[in-house]
This record gives sequence, structure tokens and C-alpha cells, in this order.
Amino acid sequence: QVRLVESGGGLVQAGDSLRLSCAASGRTFSSYAMGWFRQAPGKEREFVSTIRWDGDRTYYADSVKGRFTISRDNARNTVYLQMNSLKPEDTAVYYCAAARHYSWLANDYNYWGQGTQVTVSS
Repeated sequence: QVRLVESGGGLVQAGDSLRLSCAASGRTFSSYAMGWFRQAPGKEREFVSTIRWDGDRTYYADSVKGRFTISRDNARNTVYLQMNSLKPEDTAVYYCAAARHYSWLANDYNYWGQGTQVTVSS
């Protein structure tokens, strides 16, 4: 069992930066791939980024590539999402999730956090 708690969301202006954190419980965090997903009002949940268990592979949605960076600290059981050059269309609830293998498909993720709101004003 893995429990995930996101933090770091907030209200920012277009062009600003935010760093989201996701703290995981459990001793097996380092064996999981971790992902970030988001869901905007009235839209389906979409993939944002994923990182392999060892941090050596990452993958991004085209909409965030070059602006967002995912990283992890296995010693702290934490995964991060650094978000730069934020746009109003990045407004959403952001979720972190854990999967037993590296994937960008939401159905492959076994554990989910409760989400953190990110709002970007124009």
C-alpha cells in the first residue's frame, strides 16, 4: 500500500513558476514509477509526466514539454513537478500517482493522491 499526499499548488499569474511535491508513505516507494496527471473543470484527467523508479527515464506530455520537469528523491520518498512558464491552460487539479511499471497510461497507476489545485490567471 502506498499513500500519496500532494502539496505546493496555488494561485499564480501567467509566466510564474510552481513546484509541486508528492510525499509517499511506505518502504517500497523507490520501486514504483511515479506520474503526474491533471484534470481541468469539465475535462477528462490527462497525463502530464512520468519518471521511472530510478529517475533515469522521464516522459512528458507535449503540452508541458520544455516547461515542466519531473524529479524524485527516493531517500525522501518524494516526487516533484517543477512547473515554469505557467499558462492559464495549465489550470487544473494535479494528481500524483504510483505505478508498478513505467507508463503514461492512467489505468496502469495503482495509487493516487487527493490532488492539489493549480490556478493560473492571465
